[in-house]
Amino acid sequence: MEVKLLVWPLGHFLARVLPRRTLRPAPGVEFSLNPGPFTVKEHVIICIFANAGFAFGGGNAYAVAVVDIVRVFYHRSFPFLAAWLLVVTTQVLGYGWAGLMRKYVVEPAHMWWPSALAVASLFRAMHEKEEVPMGSRQISRFKFFVVALICSFAWYAVPGYLFPALTSISWVCWVFSKSVTAQQLGSGMKGLGLGAFTLDWSTVSSFLFTYWGFNLYNAKTFPIFSLHLFMSNGTKYNIPSIVNSQFELDKDAYNQHGKVNLSIFFALSYGLSFATIAATFTHVSLFYGKEIYHRFKASQKEKPDIHTKLMEKYDDIPAWWFYPLMALSVTVSLLLCTVLKHETPGLNVITEYAMGLIMPGYPVANVCFKVYGYMSMSQAVAFLSDFKLGHYMKIPPKSMFLVQFVGTIVASTVNIGTAWWLLGSIKDICSDSLPPDSPWTCPSDRVFFDASVIWGLVGPRRIFGSAGNYGALNWYFLIGAAGPVIVYALHRMFPNQRWIPLINLPVLLGATASMPPATAVNYNSWLFNGTIFSFFVFRYRKKWWTRYNYILSAALDAGVAFMGVVLYFSLTMENKSIDWWGTAGEHCPLASCPTAKGLDLGPDSVCPVF
Repeated sequence: MEVKLLVWPLGHFLARVLPRRTLRPAPGVEFSLNPGPFTVKEHVIICIFANAGFAFGGGNAYAVAVVDIVRVFYHRSFPFLAAWLLVVTTQVLGYGWAGLMRKYVVEPAHMWWPSALAVASLFRAMHEKEEVPMGSRQISRFKFFVVALICSFAWYAVPGYLFPALTSISWVCWVFSKSVTAQQLGSGMKGLGLGAFTLDWSTVSSFLFTYWGFNLYNAKTFPIFSLHLFMSNGTKYNIPSIVNSQFELDKDAYNQHGKVNLSIFFALSYGLSFATIAATFTHVSLFYGKEIYHRFKASQKEKPDIHTKLMEKYDDIPAWWFYPLMALSVTVSLLLCTVLKHETPGLNVITEYAMGLIMPGYPVANVCFKVYGYMSMSQAVAFLSDFKLGHYMKIPPKSMFLVQFVGTIVASTVNIGTAWWLLGSIKDICSDSLPPDSPWTCPSDRVFFDASVIWGLVGPRRIFGSAGNYGALNWYFLIGAAGPVIVYALHRMFPNQRWIPLINLPVLLGATASMPPATAVNYNSWLFNGTIFSFFVFRYRKKWWTRYNYILSAALDAGVAFMGVVLYFSLTMENKSIDWWGTAGEHCPLASCPTAKGLDLGPDSVCPVF
């Protein structure tokens, strides 16, 4: 979203200041740096180019995490060429699938994409001529964007440097400074976040009885919320010590160290992921199965709609253009996995589970399989969404092909290049020695590393099988599958109750998928801001919401991003810091303490012995 909003004023600015004269660098070749006013089609093309290397919904190239965990957590080398090829091939593979599916889900009128329609509406709204009534207090969206961006930029210096404690204001911890239970309840970063809130926009834009009552999975032996893996005595598991020289599981060392244990939040998040996967299949089948079937049948027979007719004036992309991409990406992937000795190459958790059963003991093989399986699907959806947006906005298909393909290569290169530079330039990046509010703690990469251990190195049989600690979590598959059946049955029994079909269990269960690495304070802030803007403002100030809501979000994101860059290059790189109460985190040191009796984590621990 922020790309769309940032490009908008920059495009108009460049259209005013760039020279309009025609350049002729070679015979028969001529172009102008300024062909005229900044148009909506140029805006769409730039945004598609900028987002071409991202996963569906945004974010950096997923495969970069493989490089991060190998270098940072496993302490092994990774050739840059292999890293670059891994990132590029995972992105391009999805592009090939999208090209082959384009005629089935983009061109037919029945295959409408609500998300693409919403984005198309936003683009058109941004390029419509704004007429502000005389004497009105209403300001243009551009001025609103600039003011909000400046405010966000200025404010982020406070939680980003001067007063980091504002990132998670856990007042319960301040009141009960010596109570482990109170801090477990109140901490927004390491606990349940009851009462915790934030004044940091970056935090916005990123199970009681199972622990205290039943001590499920020996939960009291470990922190209630943690991204780490633990030994049975509550200490952190030394993962590199169970990896042999061939980058495989050292079974003797593993048997000596014992089973891997998770915090209760981490364990239940996997159970909820299992339930989400199963619930998605039954929910879609029951509620939308007939609709999907009829829409697909209609797409084979229906006449072209107005969008397709208007697009007929442009040359279409030959289907064979995508075949070489598919063949090349698959070939390079196989070479990467065999010749370069980076193991064997979708759906996130389920791909991990499948590969862990097929090939246990190989962590890099598992995460590569996950990346290829998950990202080829995710990228295909992202590219198809862009194709549909181009269809609605009447972008020439061949221009879409060129922009997406080149954008994918450029974005992949920038992604891995930036990650490579950060890994080599920031001391102790992603390590536990950094404060929790540091921007370089890499929580997502920590979870990715844990997944490589759980699903690859140790394997699901040793974790979720009969010999593991967490076999009961497999029941979540059945629970998730049964949930939508119950909702559907209630819907059929009470068809007049319109609220029943709104119970979307895949969405409700899947909402927990970000925790970890997302913490309780993230969810608190999402709930608060979502209620304010998506309910009250949307319902009672609809015109303001329509005109400014997305622009405000993008401006706040952009302000934080710009100030984050300024703080890093001006202060962090120069090792300039301040030290006072407001820079010491959320002041909940006891929130990560285990509460099982008899545990002693050593003289350096702040945790009491019960």
